[in-house]
Amino acid sequence: MPIIASAATMTTPLLLATEGFGFDLDLFNDNLVNLAILIPILVWFLKGFLGGILSRRRETILQDLNEAESRLKTAEDQLSKAEAELAKAREKAQEIREDGRRRAHAIREAGEQNTIAEMARLQAEAKADTDSEARRINNELRRSTAEQAIELALQQLPKALSPEKQQKLLEATINNIG
Repeated sequence: MPIIASAATMTTPLLLATEGFGFDLDLFNDNLVNLAILIPILVWFLKGFLGGILSRRRETILQDLNEAESRLKTAEDQLSKAEAELAKAREKAQEIREDGRRRAHAIREAGEQNTIAEMARLQAEAKADTDSEARRINNELRRSTAEQAIELALQQLPKALSPEKQQKLLEATINNIG
């Protein structure tokens, strides 16, 4: 135990004039009383000081958590609204696609009907043109045949009719015309 003995003999006077007052560096002797007094005082002082700091820090953390929860709730609300709007937009896009398909089908049907009607009109015009051309050719053939018949008749008539009969026929024809 030489350490204890040496510590006990190491009392240094605080003031040289008063030898009875000074620091006692012997921890196991008088400092236990000092520590017993000092520790509760430090605990009481630090409790108020550190407790205030910790309390403010705790309040700040709780406030930050509440703000984060509030932002999370707001974000979740916005997300649900955005998802609802996305669903509506998808439904609208589907409606637009279906409407486009219906319109394309209707336009195709109308185009087919117009094509059929135009083809029928062209066929009718072609038939009318063909009929008209056939009538023209028929009339031309009749006229040509009539002219040839008249020519032939005129060639054979002088041989078949006497001049007197020719004169009577010519007068009768003029009378019928006039």
